[in-house]
Amino acid sequence: MTLGLMLWAGTGSVGEAWGPAAHRLVNGWAADSAPPELRAFFEANRQAIVDHANDPDELMKKDRYERNRHYIYLDKYGMFPYIDLPRAYRAAVARYGKGRIGRDGTLPWQVGEFSLRLTNAFKDQNWEEVRLDAAFLGHYVADAHDPLHTTQNFDGQLTGEPGLEERFAGRLVEHYANFLLFHPDEAVKINDPTEHAFDIALEANTWVDRIILADRQARRDLPGYNEDYLDRFYRQVGSTAMQELNAAAHDTASYWYTAWLNAGRPSLPNR
Repeated sequence: MTLGLMLWAGTGSVGEAWGPAAHRLVNGWAADSAPPELRAFFEANRQAIVDHANDPDELMKKDRYERNRHYIYLDKYGMFPYIDLPRAYRAAVARYGKGRIGRDGTLPWQVGEFSLRLTNAFKDQNWEEVRLDAAFLGHYVADAHDPLHTTQNFDGQLTGEPGLEERFAGRLVEHYANFLLFHPDEAVKINDPTEHAFDIALEANTWVDRIILADRQARRDLPGYNEDYLDRFYRQVGSTAMQELNAAAHDTASYWYTAWLNAGRPSLPNR
C-alpha cells in the first residue's frame, strides 16, 4: 500500500491520539521493520494488520473503560521523570487506588497486556488472533508515542489551545504525508514489555512543552488555524511527529518479535 493511499482524509477525535491515517501508517511500516524470521508473515498479512489498526478506537463506542487505555497523564504524578508512579500495576493501585489509576490512564499497562496476549496467540498458533492482537498492539504502542497522550493537557485545553491534539496528531500528519519518510530499523527484543512502554511514554512526554509552544507561536497574528498556521506548525514540530511515528513502527515490530520469541519461536505460516 502506498503512503498516499494510507493517509486518507480522516482524523481522530479528541482522545483518540494519532488519527486513523497515522495508525495505519505505523502498522504498515512495522511490517518493514520485522526481522527476517517474521517478515514474510507480516508482509503477507500487512493489509489485515493495517485494516484493523484503528479497531481499539472503535471499541470506545462499546466499552466505557477503553478510552482510559489510550493515555496516561504522567504529569499528574509529580515532576518529570515521575518517579513516584510505580511501573508495576499492582504497586501503582496500592499507592494511588484503582479509581485514580483508571482515570489518569493505563496505557503502558495496556501495552504490556497486549504483548502477553500476542505471546499466547503465538503459542497457540492461532494465526487469526495473532493478526488481530498484532494490529491492536501496534495501535497502543503508537498511542504511547503521541506526546499529547502523556499529559493531562492532551488537547491544549488547559493552556487556551483547544483542538491541539487534532492539529498535531491529525491534520499535521495528513497534510504533510508526502514529507513523512520511514527509516526502518530492524526489530530488537524487549526485555520487559510494560517497563519499555513506560520508557516510550516518558520519552514522548519530553516533547509536550515544545508542541504547546509551537502551536501558540504558529497561530500568532493569524485569524485562525489556517494553511499559514499549519506551515508554521510543521516547520517547528513536523520532525517531532515523524520521529515519533518512526519510533512507533520500530517499537511495534519489536513487540511483535518479542512476543514470538517468548512464545518459543513457533513456525509461521506464509500467509
